[in-house]
Amino acid sequence: MMWALTPVLFLLVAVLATLGVFGSDVVAEFSWAILLMASLVALAVGYFRTRASHHHLLRGIVSSARQTMPAIPMLLLIGAVSAVWMASGVVPLLISVGMRFIYPELFLAIAAMVCAVISILTGSSWTTIATIGVAFMGIGQMLGFSSGWIAGAIISGAYFGDKISPLSDTTVLASSSAGVDLFTHIRYMLITTIPSLLIALGVYCIAGHMADLTSAVRQSDMAGALEATFNLNPWIFVIPVVTLVMIALRLNTLLTLSLSTLLGLVGVFVFQPHIAAQLGSGVAAPWAPIAGVARLIFTSTSIPTGDPALDSLVATGGMAAMMPTVLLVVSAMLFGGIMMGTGLLRCLTGGFSTMIRTRVSAVSLTAGSGLFLNCATADQYLSLIIGGNMYRTLYQRLGLEARLLSRTMEDSVSVTSVLIPWNSCGMTQSSVLGVATLAYLPYCVFNYLSPLMSVLIALTGFRIRQTSKVGAAKYAAVRVSVSEPDRK
Repeated sequence: MMWALTPVLFLLVAVLATLGVFGSDVVAEFSWAILLMASLVALAVGYFRTRASHHHLLRGIVSSARQTMPAIPMLLLIGAVSAVWMASGVVPLLISVGMRFIYPELFLAIAAMVCAVISILTGSSWTTIATIGVAFMGIGQMLGFSSGWIAGAIISGAYFGDKISPLSDTTVLASSSAGVDLFTHIRYMLITTIPSLLIALGVYCIAGHMADLTSAVRQSDMAGALEATFNLNPWIFVIPVVTLVMIALRLNTLLTLSLSTLLGLVGVFVFQPHIAAQLGSGVAAPWAPIAGVARLIFTSTSIPTGDPALDSLVATGGMAAMMPTVLLVVSAMLFGGIMMGTGLLRCLTGGFSTMIRTRVSAVSLTAGSGLFLNCATADQYLSLIIGGNMYRTLYQRLGLEARLLSRTMEDSVSVTSVLIPWNSCGMTQSSVLGVATLAYLPYCVFNYLSPLMSVLIALTGFRIRQTSKVGAAKYAAVRVSVSEPDRK
């Protein structure tokens, strides 16, 4: 067990040491290097301690790649969407409208609620954050909120909606892994999810009233600079509305992001021809539009507004800005694959399962191991699959409902993945919002309340039924009969 823990402990210690010495920005920039070093540690332990074969190692890496590699084209397209939505005026228009109609002190709570509703309707926290979340990021910065608080509110709302939406892939995966009907799973989750969200909204309301906000005069100046730079035509709203319709219709994610990018490019030439001319400047006339599109999508661009604070806000990175995240995804894939292929992950999960004896220990260890699996596999989908397979039979033997397992996995895996710097969710949201994972982590109130609420409800026993009292006795007998020969 200690040998199996070595790579994960090395990873955690390396991250904390880098954070303490150099700060969160360096952790975000060099997480890939830390992951690769942890992968080498796992590889060394696997070869010299568990004698893992090349065949098993390769199978583990392939299994990990099958889950994580599809995220790479999605990440690149998210970078493209963010760039064209900014240049076409979508994000500036949403920022301008938000500054005029949102009550500043309630901004954090409103951002969380709007992101929650959109995420429920779309079933995707990633798409919600990459579109509406980016706009709320701009509004909040112009109102004077810190980036950590804004990102925390956006992520809390988006992951609440993703968690309880019947359209969410993680919700479907958690219920199917535990063998629970989808809507039974969602209804049971409301017991822990609604209190967590209400507490989070209360915290955001208090934080909004205590924040030192930008003065109304300064807000008016910044809104004027936006209007002078962009043509904020109401018809621009067609672009995000069509995108949301495509998401609601459950079109393929890559297709939706591609069409959204195309719509944004059309919007640049239709609504912001002066910006299109700037992007293509320095290139011969026939090729200027093509060069402008390529610059916008693939490289970083700046749009001068005359206001230094706004200049940094409307600057875009395109696909190039997502390349560090892609490198991190590949590193995380190798780490998770080596942990699986060498058998170290199986050893760890087996160790967790032997500690489950009561209802409270079952929920506590499921929640704790869910967070641990997010760290060890760097991917929430793998964590849900492994957790469901690992605990499903044990819950049956203890006489615990399968819906308790599916709820606890959602509370501990789906919503905490975004809090881990090297997890695919943490990397993506950090890149999209431009805020380091460890910088927004303290403000994602809903995300870290969810597993705590799950354990608290288990302590009270509220709406938790024992399906079979005989199951616990049978499980105890099986544990003794199996463990005795092992000790000998």
